[in-house]
Amino acid sequence: MGGRVQHIQLGGPMLIKEIVIGFVLAYAAGGAFKMWHWDTQKRTNHFYQQLDRGEATVVAEDY
Repeated sequence: MGGRVQHIQLGGPMLIKEIVIGFVLAYAAGGAFKMWHWDTQKRTNHFYQQLDRGEATVVAEDY
């Protein structure tokens, strides 16, 4: 009779694991971007508040 046939075992990356890792990385990158955006927005609002109070100007001084 014939010999025994070896079956291939699937040892590659697991689909669910890759999807979870993708979600975690996307969430972390989105959170970092959102924190950067909030910081930029806060600095911009602070600058415009200073302009309204007269503490800052956009006109260059002549020396």
